[in-house]
Amino acid sequence: MVLSHGGEAGRPKGPVERRTADRVASPGPDEVSDTADQVRETVPDETSRTAGGPPPDSAGRAAAARRAARRAERVTGGAQELEQRLADLLRGGLAATDRPGYGLWEETAARMVDAQAPGLAHRVRELGSVAASGPGWPVRLLEECALLHLLDAAWLRLDGLPGPLAATVRSRVGLTASAEGPAVRDRWAVLAQYDTPDGRITARRIWLHGEESGRTALLLSYGAPGRTPAWTLPVGTVIDAEVTPYPGGGGLRAELGQRFGDPVATAAPPRGGTTADAVGAYGRALRDDPWLDGWPATLRDVIPAPSGDGWQLIGAEDGSALPIAPPALSRPGWWKLVALSGGAPVTVFGECGHRGFDPLAAWCAESSDGLDAGAAVALA
Repeated sequence: MVLSHGGEAGRPKGPVERRTADRVASPGPDEVSDTADQVRETVPDETSRTAGGPPPDSAGRAAAARRAARRAERVTGGAQELEQRLADLLRGGLAATDRPGYGLWEETAARMVDAQAPGLAHRVRELGSVAASGPGWPVRLLEECALLHLLDAAWLRLDGLPGPLAATVRSRVGLTASAEGPAVRDRWAVLAQYDTPDGRITARRIWLHGEESGRTALLLSYGAPGRTPAWTLPVGTVIDAEVTPYPGGGGLRAELGQRFGDPVATAAPPRGGTTADAVGAYGRALRDDPWLDGWPATLRDVIPAPSGDGWQLIGAEDGSALPIAPPALSRPGWWKLVALSGGAPVTVFGECGHRGFDPLAAWCAESSDGLDAGAAVALA
């Protein structure tokens, strides 16, 4: 993706193009057993979250290590089988993959579930929608297959990877991990909150920004069928709390720990940057996680403007532009942003990815339609 100056923004053709059905890179398991495990691990009870349980004894740790080793063996077997299936697909060509009833994807995804690799299964299933994505689908399918091959190869060479990248690969394959490292206490501004379907469960993503640390954190929780996810934090508020990061994934995902008081309203958005800053940050993040769909960014003083068949955000100072991701244009929040701006610069938070920018919240510099100056408006 490149920046334009007031014109149409494009993106390069290459293996970095990826789907944006999931806003943040986080594989979504679809099977009942994986769903139950994930819900239990991401929605702990308050007692375990604050007080913690007793440390496991040596026998428990040994048993856990044996289970992890057995699962790793099964995942390795699944990755090897997936490599062979991808090679067979490319050897035979892609002509049959857009025909009705083509069953390779579901069959292969089921094999990955058997191998206890829900992340691989999720990505394989998504290949099935590429053939119906319109003109140019063979190129996009090859790109997705290349990224899937890259993930397979990374898993099969996991021992030779740097620690942070290895943690990212484990997460992408579908292995869960615990939050680790020192907790970071800050006044965290709630930038966005939205829910997305993830198989038979609901995934909730909440974006936070630390006022003192300048750090952006993602709270990710899941709700079992018929239940809402664990956390609900109003956009435009600030909470004094501790968060603990998870390994991998660029250090974005975190677990919310102890809170010191109730959320209070805030009228100050993050400082933000230019469209070029957002694209640069996304590019740097891809070095640590090649499977990343988007990266959080706050754009300062941008104006929504039409561009060809879509829209873009144009920097009021430098005139550089960033296209709006097509899926965002179908949501009511986009037109809320256009109305909020009214042709004037606004500050916008969202996710910058290979298809453009997905706006999730905005702040207006002046009072408008019952909103105070600096009030946050949720767009997701």
